Amino acid sequence: MSSTATQTATQPQGEVVGSLQATGTSSSNGADEAFAGHDEEQIRLMEERCIVVDNDDKAIRDGSKKECHLMTNIQKGLLHRAFSVFLFDPITGKLLLQKRAAEKITFPNMWTNTCCSHPLAIKGELEEAQQIGVRRAAQRKLDHELGIAPEQVPLDEFQFLTRIHYLAPSDGLWGEHEVDYILFITAPVTVKPNPNEIGEVKWVDAQELKALMNELDPASFTPWFKLIASKFLFPWWNTLIERKTSKPKSETAAQSAAQHGTAVVDAKSLADLQDDTLHRML
Repeated sequence: MSSTATQTATQPQGEVVGSLQATGTSSSNGADEAFAGHDEEQIRLMEERCIVVDNDDKAIRDGSKKECHLMTNIQKGLLHRAFSVFLFDPITGKLLLQKRAAEKITFPNMWTNTCCSHPLAIKGELEEAQQIGVRRAAQRKLDHELGIAPEQVPLDEFQFLTRIHYLAPSDGLWGEHEVDYILFITAPVTVKPNPNEIGEVKWVDAQELKALMNELDPASFTPWFKLIASKFLFPWWNTLIERKTSKPKSETAAQSAAQHGTAVVDAKSLADLQDDTLHRML
């Protein structure tokens, strides 16, 4: 899949909800030594306001993406909410991987799952019932990073499976400390990667992924992806394939089944595996 298509990053509309205390300020790009040598667009995205949470995933305030990803703050316990999307082709059951662009400030040039980012402290993405805020954020970032149109990934097609709490340094300056919501979705999509976000994409089946992970240096994969793969991904993926059906509950999968006249994989078939336990993987 070519990654030459250019996408313009969209700034989410909305405002910080009043129940969250807004804190912190953004330094000017030119004066901020933390951003020295980094890409201008990626620096701008560091101004986005993430949702700072406590150890039980309760939203307590907002914080800039920069504040939330500096190791000096992470080492003091600063924790924010995130999501990881795993998008599978309904016909083949293959998973869409991305390689993060060289321009990324954290974990550049690393392979990871389809899309990984953060719900923002704006009306809509703060809503927690049925993980709707996280789903909205996932839909927004699939469009921004991969050019996947929102109508191809409807909000109710995302299957939430569980949450993990993990901490991982990227380098001496930046890192991640997140409560990460894991979402599966099965949908036929048109992929037009944003080259400022993604260097490469690849569709893989489970055996191809295992071979890739064995072939490449472990440092080639993001830490959250390796954690999810080590504990959850492959058993869920096996179940997804085993439950292939000609009558999927997912509308996007159903469209593929009707178009191709074949059984398909359906993320909604995993609804019984949903577990809201917050898994500590520190």
